[in-house]
Amino acid sequence: MTESSGSAFLSISGLKKSYGGLEALRGVDLALQQGEFLCLFGPNGAGKSTLLKIIATLLRPSTGQVKVLDFDLHEQPEKYRAQLGMVSHQSFLYQDLTALENLEFYATLYGVEQPHKRALELLEQVNLTARADTLAANLSRGMQQRLTIARALVNDPSLLLLDEPYTGLDEHAASVLRDQLQILHSRKRTIIMVTHNLRRGMESATRLGILAKGKLVYLQEKSKVDPTSFEELYFRQLEAL
Repeated sequence: MTESSGSAFLSISGLKKSYGGLEALRGVDLALQQGEFLCLFGPNGAGKSTLLKIIATLLRPSTGQVKVLDFDLHEQPEKYRAQLGMVSHQSFLYQDLTALENLEFYATLYGVEQPHKRALELLEQVNLTARADTLAANLSRGMQQRLTIARALVNDPSLLLLDEPYTGLDEHAASVLRDQLQILHSRKRTIIMVTHNLRRGMESATRLGILAKGKLVYLQEKSKVDPTSFEELYFRQLEAL
C-alpha cells in the first residue's frame, strides 16, 4: 500500500530490509502528519520491530528512505534523535542507578533544563515517587516498565515509537501507559505503536495499519473502521497473502 507523503511529519518510501536471504521489509510506503497516532498490527515476524528500529536509526535499511520534517534520518540522524522517544523490549535502564538517578541521567544526556525537576515530574506521572531512591534492579517488573515509559518521555519527544509496549505490563502499568499516550496525543505528538494485541492497540490510535510479511497491506483512519469487525478484517488480510 502506498500513500503520498505531501508535507508529512514522517514519510517512508520504498523501505526494504534484508538479512541475508530473508526479506524482513519488502517495500513500505507510509506518511504521517504531526500529531497522528498510528497503531500497526501484525503477527510475529511481520517486520514490525525492524520497521521501528529503522525509524529509530538503530538499523539501516537495505533500500528506501525515511524522513522526519524533511531530514533524512540516516544522513542527518543527530537532527532529530533529541526529539525521539522509544519503548522497546530493552528498558535501557541502568540497574545500579536509582529510579531518580536514571531519569536525571537521561534528562542531562538530552540537555533537558532542570533535569532533577524533570525527573521528579516524570516519577509522579508514572506513580513511582515513593520509589525514587530504589535501585532499578530492585524494582518489580511492572515498576521497571513504568520507569522505562518515563525514560522514553524524558525529552518530551515529538516522535514516540512503541514496540509491543503492553507486553508483560500489569494492569497498573498498562493504565499509566494508556494515560501517558492520551496526554501525548492531546499535545500533538506523533506516535507509532506496533503490537499484535488488537484491543490495546485500538484504544488510543487514530489510524490503524496491518503489516504482514514485510508489507503494509492495510491502512485506514480508525474513525472509518468498525471495531466489531476489525479482528475478522485483520485475519482476512493475513490469509490473503
